[in-house]
Amino acid sequence: MDQRDEQEFAEYFVARREAVRRTAYLLCGDWHRADDFAQTAFVAVHRRWRKIRDKQALDAYVRRTVVRAVIDESRRPWRREKFTDELPEAPAQDNEVGDTVATREALMKGLRRVPPRQRAVLVLRFLEGLDVTATAEVLKCSEGTVKSQTARGLTALREALGDAIDDLRPAS
Repeated sequence: MDQRDEQEFAEYFVARREAVRRTAYLLCGDWHRADDFAQTAFVAVHRRWRKIRDKQALDAYVRRTVVRAVIDESRRPWRREKFTDELPEAPAQDNEVGDTVATREALMKGLRRVPPRQRAVLVLRFLEGLDVTATAEVLKCSEGTVKSQTARGLTALREALGDAIDDLRPAS
């Protein structure tokens, strides 16, 4: 790549790295793995930077790369390890921890229990704010698949959360 291309990539990277990292975290639930997935996406973009004609589509390309990396990684046998959030010594309960933090933690635990494809749809639709059409484009599937995966994912998330977050209960 020439100097101008390197500069353009560097500007794009600086502008988008936190958003891509956040998306990866929402998909996998671990900041360290999120860094790895974001790096994978940016390396893929850097490799193809000169060939990319539509710079407006970069976000969609990076998002798709992150989602696929997370799904692919979840299929690998060594990722079937069980992680524990419990430390040998329980920390003292601090009343300064707000409900927002507790809600976020409950949501992240619940998302980790949702199958990867459904989790990807939920993150893209509700946390990244994409509509059905855009989500289908990112995942390269039909809009009907996005809708069914959304319904199944929400059901799985509700079951995983139990009574932890009442707002996700269907109004009936």
